[in-house]
Amino acid sequence: MTHPTYTQQALSRYTLPRLKRIAAELGVTPTGDKRASDTWLKAIITHQSTQLQRVDGQATAQAVAPEELTPVAISFYDHEYYCGDKLVAAINYDHADFVTQPWLVVVNGEEIHRADTWAKCHNFITWHHKDGSLPVQNATETPCTTGNEVMAQIFTECEKFGFDILDDGIYRDDEKLGKVGCSSGKWWFARTDDFTQQHIFCDSALEAVWWLSMVDTSLAAETKSFLDKPIEQLTGDELQRLLESEAVAA
Repeated sequence: MTHPTYTQQALSRYTLPRLKRIAAELGVTPTGDKRASDTWLKAIITHQSTQLQRVDGQATAQAVAPEELTPVAISFYDHEYYCGDKLVAAINYDHADFVTQPWLVVVNGEEIHRADTWAKCHNFITWHHKDGSLPVQNATETPCTTGNEVMAQIFTECEKFGFDILDDGIYRDDEKLGKVGCSSGKWWFARTDDFTQQHIFCDSALEAVWWLSMVDTSLAAETKSFLDKPIEQLTGDELQRLLESEAVAA
């Protein structure tokens, strides 16, 4: 409920009963001699001053509080954080072997934090964004800015090659070739035949899809068919191919 603001000059002209009614409306209970008008006047002025400071403090907090971040999942391993339409930071994954803290917070293409879970990187970004200590992301023109734009570019390039895009990757006929994505403005691809699923960076969505088009799934398909046979039924050539594929995987 909004109450009128009374000046000290105006209150000084009111009678004691009138001051008591104003105090009751404001929820003010004075201390001191309640028979004196000055006691009620001071209590009302003090209450109004306190309320004004509280409103000013709330307005200041709202003005200073940063805008909420919007996370955009580019892939399972890559996420971007936006404040409005401005890129603030990104979370990437380090696929190198024996890394105990593979999740990275990246700003301006540089690692600023590393953790063992995605959630810890998420908390790092949100905490430091709120207190204003997160490094400022430089404004750059990037070919991929949102998840929808990334998927649109990938779809366009896959259509040129006749590939299908499913939830878990890019397919040629029924054979999975790998994945394509864009993290912090950098395009990458990961091949199905690479058991590490390492992200290999390139210059464009077209180049990423082109590299996937070079994946040879025939050997993997033949090897899978060999596994369905008892070893004594394998020909010498089939056994040799099976041994070669196991050596590559090792």
